[in-house]
Amino acid sequence: MVGDLTEEKVINVTWHGRGGQGAVTAAMILAEAAYIDGYQGVTAAPFFGVERRGAPITATTRFSRKPIRTLSPTAQADVVVVLDERLLQAVDVLGGLKPDGLLILNSSSGPEKFCTDLEIAVATSDANSIATEVGLVVAGTVLINTSLLGAFSKASCLVQMESLEKAIGENFSKQAAKSNIQGARLTYEATRINRSWQLS
Repeated sequence: MVGDLTEEKVINVTWHGRGGQGAVTAAMILAEAAYIDGYQGVTAAPFFGVERRGAPITATTRFSRKPIRTLSPTAQADVVVVLDERLLQAVDVLGGLKPDGLLILNSSSGPEKFCTDLEIAVATSDANSIATEVGLVVAGTVLINTSLLGAFSKASCLVQMESLEKAIGENFSKQAAKSNIQGARLTYEATRINRSWQLS
């Protein structure tokens, strides 16, 4: 856990995905992992648009050292995680990110492709390939959500990988947890970031 956070600081994470990609599940598992990691206040909530498979979906995770007093969503997130890079053309992802925030993308491209004139840090990892490699494919759909939790841990340093693994283990059967944890670990190792990032 980050050691220099102020006592009242609430960390806001926004997940952008499409229906069926598991953005809501990822948001919930991150909240559980943050609690395991010692954060006292944790929340996770979905925000659906048109409820159909493939439609853009947003979810949020919030965590703090102290209990969270307000449940109202924040205007801008400290970290934004994008499960499908094509959403960058469909959703105003950067508009919901703080000027000095962290953008994490599921992409086979390096972070330099997505660097902007803003002061944000950018991290990328090819979660699709990794999830496919470890067998996280159901009915032709590649399940990348838990793999991207590894990218979150690596790029943000806000939640330890061990805590994420415990949270994943509590949400899946023993065999499914094994594959999901492996995907998260491999994505952690494969994550590239344009520059180090620290919560402000």
